Amino acid sequence: MISKLLLLAIFGIAMAHLEGVVVVYLRKALGMLDSESNKESIEKFPKRYLNIEMTREAATIIMLVIVAYLTGGSWIEKGVFFLWTFAFWDLFYYLSLYILIRWPPKFTTIDVLFLIPKPWIAPVWFPIGVSGLTILIISILAVLGVI
Repeated sequence: MISKLLLLAIFGIAMAHLEGVVVVYLRKALGMLDSESNKESIEKFPKRYLNIEMTREAATIIMLVIVAYLTGGSWIEKGVFFLWTFAFWDLFYYLSLYILIRWPPKFTTIDVLFLIPKPWIAPVWFPIGVSGLTILIISILAVLGVI
């Protein structure tokens, strides 16, 4: 179990960096400043690109579901693996963006978390906190042998 969790964490981190790089390029292609809020930029986004961005988000979730499905034995294990990998992906996505373009400038920066089915908007501390808590809880359960 621990070796699977470690590999899934590495996968989530790699996927987060890849997505961070894509977002940096997307922001540059659309003429956004590195410091510009995603909440403000979504209003400038052409509808066509917003729809394309939604397909990228859907593909990300599909990849995480498939990896969890392929690595987990029981449905509970598959669910735990999905949450674990999602948490690493989400946490390191923000770290990657910060390393690449110093965004977000602070934890209270408002972000567009998802576009599906409609925009989810919250301060950056919220997904970071949820992801960190998810990793902590799953780690404790794994060490205790509960999962």
